[in-house]
Amino acid sequence: MTAISPSSSRISSLSSPQPQNPISLRLYKVLSANFDDDATREALDTLAELYAPSTSRSTSGSKGKGVKADAEGDADADDEYDIAGGSGLKPTGMVAAASAPAVDESVAGDIAARARKNLRRDVESKLAESSRQFLTAFGEVDKQLDTLQEHIGLMRVRCDEAQTQLQDTNKACKTLLDRAGSLREERQGVAVRQSIITLFLSRFTLNADEKEAIASRDVPVGPRFFAAMDKAAKIRDDCRVLMTGDEGDTKAGLDILSATATQLEQAYEKIFRHCSFEFRQMGRDANLDVDPAMREAVRRLRQRPELLTEALTYMSQTRQATLLSAFMDALTRGGPGGLPRPIELHAHDPLRYVGDMLAWVHQAIAAEREFLESLFGVRGARRMVGAVREFGESEEEGWIGEMMDGAVKGLCGPLKVRVQQTVRSQESSITSYKIANLLGFYMLTMQRTIGKEALLSKTLEELTDLAYSIFYGAIETQGRSLLRVPLNLDETDVSPPLAILDHAQVLREMMLVYDSSLLGNENEDELQAGFRDILDKMVDPAIEMCMTGAEEKKRQRPAWDKAVFVLNTLAYLQDVLEPFAFTAEKRGVVQGLMEGKVLQLIEEHVNDVLADAGLAEIAAACNSRRPNEPLSHVTAAEPAALQAALHRFSEWLSGEGVVHSPRLSSLTVRSLHTRVHHAALERLAHTYERICEEVKKPENKYEAAATLLGSERPFGQVRLLWQIFGLQEQTAD
Repeated sequence: MTAISPSSSRISSLSSPQPQNPISLRLYKVLSANFDDDATREALDTLAELYAPSTSRSTSGSKGKGVKADAEGDADADDEYDIAGGSGLKPTGMVAAASAPAVDESVAGDIAARARKNLRRDVESKLAESSRQFLTAFGEVDKQLDTLQEHIGLMRVRCDEAQTQLQDTNKACKTLLDRAGSLREERQGVAVRQSIITLFLSRFTLNADEKEAIASRDVPVGPRFFAAMDKAAKIRDDCRVLMTGDEGDTKAGLDILSATATQLEQAYEKIFRHCSFEFRQMGRDANLDVDPAMREAVRRLRQRPELLTEALTYMSQTRQATLLSAFMDALTRGGPGGLPRPIELHAHDPLRYVGDMLAWVHQAIAAEREFLESLFGVRGARRMVGAVREFGESEEEGWIGEMMDGAVKGLCGPLKVRVQQTVRSQESSITSYKIANLLGFYMLTMQRTIGKEALLSKTLEELTDLAYSIFYGAIETQGRSLLRVPLNLDETDVSPPLAILDHAQVLREMMLVYDSSLLGNENEDELQAGFRDILDKMVDPAIEMCMTGAEEKKRQRPAWDKAVFVLNTLAYLQDVLEPFAFTAEKRGVVQGLMEGKVLQLIEEHVNDVLADAGLAEIAAACNSRRPNEPLSHVTAAEPAALQAALHRFSEWLSGEGVVHSPRLSSLTVRSLHTRVHHAALERLAHTYERICEEVKKPENKYEAAATLLGSERPFGQVRLLWQIFGLQEQTAD
């Protein structure tokens, strides 16, 4: 028989079907529960605290109570205990009791047994005890609430009494509250009106500081003053806008306009006094500097032209006296410390003397214009030096021009006297012309700087006219004196005379001065017009002296070569005029005279060459013989005479006369020598060709004409003659 273990029998007995009561089922459910759950652990901890072991006395008492409880327990409880004991399982309470090392196992078992038997009862006892405690506590609360209710009732009574009194008081003070409300509304309206009036006054009136800035002499003319003045002007503009409504002019608007008008007049008077004082001070200073406050004061004072005119009159008078004094110091004393030296020290050098005075005046005018442009706030247009200043029609330009004219007006007298004395004392035409040209340059500069209507410009124009009139008088005198110079009868030289050389040298210096004064933008007509009169007065007398003097000497010295002398003189004058563009017109006149003399010299040289070559008589016979008269019957052209002439011509061709003429060697211009001699050779070649043609004609009745012509060079061959003369190329052309 197989042995069966107790555990197996227990399990089989537990798993065998048998009737179970609800407690057993519950117990099984409890035993099969998972004790790892937090809620379960918390419930077991609470149960362990409920049945925790106490002291020995309480333990014995607990046992007695436990025995009594066991005796009173029902059979279901005993069954639960038996099952639990037989199965060897411990209740949860015993597990907790077993964890305490100080509790005996028997006591733990009693506690667990008691817990199993009395759990429901103990829990209900605890609940009942807790309910009693809550009832007791709520009873106390109820008593306190009753007391609070009494106090609240009493408070409500007091509040009702206070409300009654407040209603009575409101009824009694209603009139006073209505009055206070109306006063409050009225105060708000007054505050609004006060703010409006304050804004109105700040907008349409000047405050105390601004009135002081306008009226007080202690406040200088500056930013504070100008700000107050701007505000007064703005008030007037705003007031005019305010008065343009439908209601028409208002008394307040009229009062504001009247007050601001008075204040602005005070401001303009203050500006006028300030400007008058400053102008007097500035007029005495050599170094002029305008600060922004003064520039702004002048700009504002332009709204009152009569005041500005009066103030500027003071400055004009002061500046005129200051510039005159400075000019006299520059003439007699010089600069600070003696440098620069006084201008009067250079009176022996007229050109420098006049130039230094004009340069000082020009520098003073430039400084004066710069000062006035800064004073009136006018920005000068940028222009090249010497360029024409375009005078605008603005009011500022009018003031500046008037002030500059007044400032330099005092300089015209001393300058005019000194320049007139210097110009009239000059004997040299070159110096006179340089001074006149210098005056013309400064006159043009002043006209472009301060205008043609300025007194200084008119003074310089007058001085320039005087200088040019003196200069023209000097060169006319020089021309007349040149005409009175006779040619030396004993001198055979055909070069230009010394008088003409000196005269031409003076003319050259004048042309150099005129050329240096040109600006470079003149057209051809302006170039020639500026120097035409001088050329006429300088060149024409030289040409006339050359022509008339050469004619007189020719009558007295027939051997003297007049044509070469005239050509040499005219060529020299042409060379003097050649480098300058403004002499083109006069060079054309001289060139025309030279062409006439060249043609005259060619005719004379042709006759001389024909005579030297021996063909003059035969050529004359060809031209002068009667019609139908044979040439061979003319005495000068008879065969023997022709033979002699051809022999002489052949000898001439072998000499130096073919390539060189002693007469023409006196010409200073080599090109004229070549031109005249070649022209004569061409005429000689054409003459020889005609003689050959006439000799070869049967009607002229020459026997063996070809033999006659071929006996002497060039053997009747005209082409060979052109080759000898070296003119073949010219003939081919």
